[in-house]
Amino acid sequence: MLGRGSILASAVVLAAVSGAHDAKAQGVFTLSSPDFKDGARLATKNAGNNKANPNCVGENVSPALNWANPPEGTKSYALLMFDPEGRPPGGVSHWVAYGIAPSVTGFAEGEVTKTSDKYVGGISTQKLPSYSGPCTPAGAPHHYTFTLMATDLEPAALKEGMSRDELFKALDGHVKSATGLIGTFSKP
Repeated sequence: MLGRGSILASAVVLAAVSGAHDAKAQGVFTLSSPDFKDGARLATKNAGNNKANPNCVGENVSPALNWANPPEGTKSYALLMFDPEGRPPGGVSHWVAYGIAPSVTGFAEGEVTKTSDKYVGGISTQKLPSYSGPCTPAGAPHHYTFTLMATDLEPAALKEGMSRDELFKALDGHVKSATGLIGTFSKP
């Protein structure tokens, strides 16, 4: 017969093993792309196609993005694409999207080049509610940071058309976890 101390010790070990299994089963919240590796160059087709800007040498096709292992209790996602080196000192916001349902686990290539019913469109630096590809000058590549945030907000909780800064204010205290992916680009 086990004594009270042995029962307590067994319960602690069982709880620790169960907790470790749950953490391992949950996995790490990740953002990835089959189109480019973290830190690698985006394809030229992912660059912007504004004919008035000679640095826009692409087709404005958004890369595919996938995510996995969101934290428990995630009710929606927000996704940003930001170039910190663009237009100093403030950088360039290339895409602001939020209100993404927890059932969505990614976007196909080209899917967010125009608005979609899968997300609420914010406003980029270019005043667009959808993906706007890089228009980077020749020279040193810029870093395009894709940031995915898991939130505790319902998908319809936030108004349409928010800027990156407005979204940050609205998400204050509501982000459960975030993950990111960086692509680089410069005019070939």
